[in-house]
Parts: sequence; structure tokens; C-alpha cells
Amino acid sequence: MRWNYLGAAALCLAMLPVWSAPAAASTFPWRITKDHWSPSDEQGFQEFVTKLGEEDCWTVDACLKSPANPYRHTDPKVTFLVDCADVPYLLRGYYAWKNGLPFSWQTAMQSADGPGMDIRYSPSGNKVVGRSSVPATASGVSAVPLLMEIVNTVSSAMYRRNAMSDSRTMFTDTYSPRLDRDSIKPGSIAYDVNGHVAVVWKVEEGGRILIFSSHPDHTLDRTFVGREFLRTGPELGSIFQNWRPITLVGAKRASNGALVGGHIVGALNSEIPQFSLVQYTGNPPSSPTLWGIAKFVKDGESMDFYTYLRASMSIGELEYKPVDEIHAMMQTLCQDIRARKEAVRISREEGRTHLMPQPDRLPRNIYGTDGVWELYSTPSRDARLKTAFKEMYDQTREFVRMKETDAPRLSYKGTDLAGDMLKAFNEEDAACPTAYTTTDGRKITLTISDVIHRLFKLSFDPYQCVERRWGASDAAELASCPDGADKTRWYEAEQKLRNQIDRTYDVEMDSTVTQLESGPWGLDTGRGVETPPEVDVKAYLEGLVAKRAAQN
Repeated sequence: MRWNYLGAAALCLAMLPVWSAPAAASTFPWRITKDHWSPSDEQGFQEFVTKLGEEDCWTVDACLKSPANPYRHTDPKVTFLVDCADVPYLLRGYYAWKNGLPFSWQTAMQSADGPGMDIRYSPSGNKVVGRSSVPATASGVSAVPLLMEIVNTVSSAMYRRNAMSDSRTMFTDTYSPRLDRDSIKPGSIAYDVNGHVAVVWKVEEGGRILIFSSHPDHTLDRTFVGREFLRTGPELGSIFQNWRPITLVGAKRASNGALVGGHIVGALNSEIPQFSLVQYTGNPPSSPTLWGIAKFVKDGESMDFYTYLRASMSIGELEYKPVDEIHAMMQTLCQDIRARKEAVRISREEGRTHLMPQPDRLPRNIYGTDGVWELYSTPSRDARLKTAFKEMYDQTREFVRMKETDAPRLSYKGTDLAGDMLKAFNEEDAACPTAYTTTDGRKITLTISDVIHRLFKLSFDPYQCVERRWGASDAAELASCPDGADKTRWYEAEQKLRNQIDRTYDVEMDSTVTQLESGPWGLDTGRGVETPPEVDVKAYLEGLVAKRAAQN
């Protein structure tokens, strides 16, 4: 039997994180004093994650050093630079360290499809074939090196496991929870099978699930669970995962209060009150293997999965308040754009990739690779940004449809829905200017509306100038771009890849510039699509407002 151990996965690479800690950091012990996580411990962890999510910080390291972290003064001088897959394990392990709690983690995974399968994309998911845990000793173990070991082991392949798996020993670190407010809480995990992992930090009264996640360049962004998180079968573990309860059994208490010895046992699915396969079986439930045709019904109303999720997480009946929704979606997009600004800055100032020559080919897959491209390119981040804009556009059109059909879930008492949503859009647009500095030092300020207009011109390619990274097309703005004819040709050839919002990790994409230019095009070609989707919410609303004015 060949074991395929955890390696780099899609957006989250095992080569990251990069930690920096002096030798003295090894003197900070992780001493276990509790044999399990009590309800108060879980509540404390939720509050810990919530405060980090609320803080105005742009890396996990900055968040952990901020006033949001009550334990920051007890840390050694250490820098936590982690990517998306590491964040749930780092936060859970860090909290366990500070509170004398046990912690256990998967160390090796094997593809359920057999030897030789890439566990990043295994069609049938992965099996746990190795585990480890924090040693229970009287004097404790050095916490920082152990945390480094844990996060250096983690990749997104850890989350790609069968939700029906059940074992006392080779158990999965997480389980599939019910879809309700008692189960999906701060600290819950949202796994996108395209290789991205996020942490839930708040569930709004209206049912939106707010998340934060890190990226290979260590920047942090905050958004909400939307349709970009693909729903699949239980074998892949999408979307929601909660930490499985564990117990340290057989340990003895030392004179200093520490637990010594023993071993970790994981709770079976049947022993976890919040365990449920509803995200696969639907409601009323069917077989998990029939997840693709599962139905979701709440209070007699049939819904798609994402509407059902929102209704299940909402306090009381799900109501859409369209003006409030526009404000909330625009604020999230503002965060996304500012996070992208930081990513581009890091690419220029730390990677300095724009000074490097353009390679002869694209990576095998632009969404899941390694090296310079993985660290400093933004195709996956940009695809999620485009998806968020499209989701706002589609949702806005749906609000208009709901108003026209007098849909019961729409909560709006005004007389000009389009005008009121446009007003909300403009208010948030004005509140979110984002500036970047051109090659020759000029400051270019962009609103969210500006970003919409150039959304499919934003270059994800780290080898291109900052002006093209921000989609400049005006001659004056683009004048300072130092890219020569070769990089300009690549930028133009990559347009159809920029048109694409679907992340196709299973497609070969290592084209030359000539191949990009010649096509063919389509999602399965790896060369992009010919036409981008419509995303201009402002233009849509302005059209409705103008039509109403003409009719009056």
C-alpha cells in the first residue's frame, strides 16, 4: 500500500507558513490540565474567534497581536504567517495551548481512489491514515515548535474527507454539523473543494454567515459564505465542518495539576448531538449518495441549498431587506477590494515579480500551483471577487422580481425599490475609495463602481505592471506601465482567462501566449471564455430608475 502524505494543496501550501521565533520561544510550555473541551471552553473559543473577526487587521499575525487577542501578552516573540488551510488549526491549537486543553490532528491522508492519486483533487476524497496529539506531560511541551509542526503538516487535503467516516482512532478532525445557529458558530469551518478554507466568525440575525480566510501571501480577507463555496457529495467534505470532540483518556494528574500520559479518543458521529448530514441529504432527508438531487424544504417552501442555508440560520422567518442587503454586500466587497490591494502591494514590494521576465508558459493550473505564481498571482482571489459581484447583481435582480410578484419574503415598505437600492449602492461606493500607486508614483483612487467597470481587466498575472494589475486602460493611467511588447501581448492574450469566474482546478492550463491567442475557448479548454458575465449592478439600477422616471 502506498500512502500519499499531506502535501501542498490548491490555494494552501504546506511550504507555508513561514514562522519566525527566537530560541527562547521554546520555553513557553503547552501543559494539559483538562481532559476535554467543556461547553465553557467551546464558548470561550467562539468568543476568541469572534473578536479576531471583528478586529481591523489584515493578517492572522496582526490579529493575534491586536487587542482582540486576550492572550497576546503571554506570547513569545513569534510571527504567525499562515495560509488558509492552517488558520483553523492554528486558532484551535493556540486557544488549546492557552487554556490547558488537549489537541489532536491528522498527520497523513490517503486518497480513497487508490495509490498515485493527487490528494488535493481526489474525486472520492481522502482517508485518515495517521494521527498525532499534544503529549501530556507534567512539565508540558514547547508550544511554539509544536504549533509550527501542526501547521506545517496541514493542507487543504485534510478537509477533503468523507463526512460519513466514523472511527475511534483514525477519526477525522472535523464532522458534518446541522445547519442551524446552534451548530454553525464562530470557529466552524467552511471548506470549498476548489482548495480554499475559511473560518466562521459571525452569523448575522438575517442568516448571513461571515467568514475570514488567509491567502498564500498571508493577507486576510473577510466575506460571507456564498455560492462560490461549492456543494458536493459527502465524500469531499463540503461545505461546513465543526471540530470533533476529543477526550484524553487514561491520564493521571500530577502534583502540579497537569495531566500525564493517556491517549486521545475521538467522539463517534452518533455521540455528537450536532452531527448531521443534512447538507448532503437535503430536508426531508434522502440518501447522501443522491446529494445531487436532494431537496430542501422549509416551512413547506422548496428552496435551493443556499436559500435553505440562509433560512435555517436566520433568527425567525427569513426576510430579505433589500436596502440593508445592498449595504452589507457592498461593505463586504469593499473589504475584498482592500484585501486585493494588499496582495498586489506584497507582490510588488516583496516578490518584485513585475521586474521578472514573463515565463514562456502559464503554470499547469493557474488556480492551484506553487512557487512565485502561487505566492503572488491572484486568479483565485479575483475569481471569488468576480463571483461576489455577480452574486450581488443576481440578488439585486431577484429583489426586483420579488417586488414585482409581491413575494412574501421581501421586506420593503418604500415606493421606489430600485431608487432606494441605488442610493444604498452610491452611499457605500462613496465610503470605500481604494487607492494604488502607479509605477511613476501617481495616486489613482478607485471606487467600487470603478472596480466594476474594470473588473475583467484586473490582471492576475504577477509579472505584469501595477497599472495592469488594476485594470488600467486609459492612456494617461497606463502611460507609466513599463511592460514591453512581450508582457503586453500576454496581458491581451489572458483576457479570456480574466473573463472566466469559474475556478477549474482539474483542467490543464499551461498554454503559451500563441495558444491563448488561438483558442479554442471554453471552461474545459483551460484558455478562458469569450464573454464575461454581467455584473454591473449600478448600471442595472440606473436603468430601472430612468425607466421609472420616463413612465412618470
